[in-house]
Amino acid sequence: MARLAQTHGLTDVQQEIVSTVRDFVDKEIIPVATQLEHRDEYPQDIVDGLKELGLFGLMIPEEYGGLGESLLTYALCVEEIARGWMSVSGIINTHFIVAYMLKQHGTQEQRDTFLPRMAAGEVRGAFSMSEPALGSDVSAITSKAVREGEEYVLNGQKMWLTNGGSSTLVAVLVRSDEGHPEGTAPHKSMTTFLVEKEPGFGEVRPGLTIPGKIDKMGYKGVDTTELIMDGLRVPANRVLGGTTGRGFYQMMDGVEVGRVNVAARGCGVAQRAFELGVAYAQQRHTFGKAIAQHQAIQFKLAEMATKVEAAHAMMVNAARKKDSGQRNDLEAGMAKYLASEYCKEVVEDAFRIHGGYGFSKEYEIERLYREAPMLLIGEGTAEIQKMIIGRRLLEEYRFQG
Repeated sequence: MARLAQTHGLTDVQQEIVSTVRDFVDKEIIPVATQLEHRDEYPQDIVDGLKELGLFGLMIPEEYGGLGESLLTYALCVEEIARGWMSVSGIINTHFIVAYMLKQHGTQEQRDTFLPRMAAGEVRGAFSMSEPALGSDVSAITSKAVREGEEYVLNGQKMWLTNGGSSTLVAVLVRSDEGHPEGTAPHKSMTTFLVEKEPGFGEVRPGLTIPGKIDKMGYKGVDTTELIMDGLRVPANRVLGGTTGRGFYQMMDGVEVGRVNVAARGCGVAQRAFELGVAYAQQRHTFGKAIAQHQAIQFKLAEMATKVEAAHAMMVNAARKKDSGQRNDLEAGMAKYLASEYCKEVVEDAFRIHGGYGFSKEYEIERLYREAPMLLIGEGTAEIQKMIIGRRLLEEYRFQG
């Protein structure tokens, strides 16, 4: 086990789970990740392996067939998976957020219907907030739901849906004015709908179309899509929690744990970049010695290792705070912001250590260099994190003059 990014105070069960995932990553993901990524191929064999390990039910309560583990255990597993290939952690994360939202906010019937099948990996989750004209400005959502008898009719276009093609259950946030008079604050007139669909592309159920995969710079393998609703009919019993107008709060709760997940991904990618950089620096020779013996490279390695360690500590702290039942939006925002920024910097330093070879698709660092930027914008941009952090700090340190 490497010296960096150790987590103290884990139970034997937590250590066993994380160790099992790390072995799986070393044997089943790292050897094939770059090849699959260059082909933009969905990693079906890897996903099947994670399903067998029970990863899809890691945080789902035992009564529903899951492992009932903590956010910390989950985050440490995500860190290991992202160390192998960040796209795979994305496949797990969207599923996990929907399962978490169901566990926290779903009706008993909704939990009984979906959670056991989600724990088994039979139902695969995705969630959808963004639209073509908005990203982090959730209050500007224009997709609408209108009630007709015992159904709602949904219309609108959603964007940046991770697992859009492979998922079979999508939590979709739309505007619903039912029971909310004109002038109601935008975030109080939003509802989350649980939309079941067939996997694949095209019209996946009447009124619901997944056009196809968006071609991306990095974060390949996982399918990122649009979602178009045109007269999509959803039963009233598929309103998350059974009450309209609660969608914004439900989604923000899900995104809060998602931010810990993105921090964990940043930690994992940074760890891998450090591993690649420190290994290459000992193999490559210039001016008669390994470049690791040059002070300029040692300084880079020192800075990289310190950033890996700091990001990991903040991520673990944010997860433990949520697990203790306390509000963790400040810690999650800080962890996500720091881990994503440090990840980008560590990856770039590893890229520089590789010199010209870092630019070659033959070397793994080329893939990491394209993947790291996604973390700067996923689950809220760095600027959004700083807004959240700033507001929370002003709450905590209100001037008493």
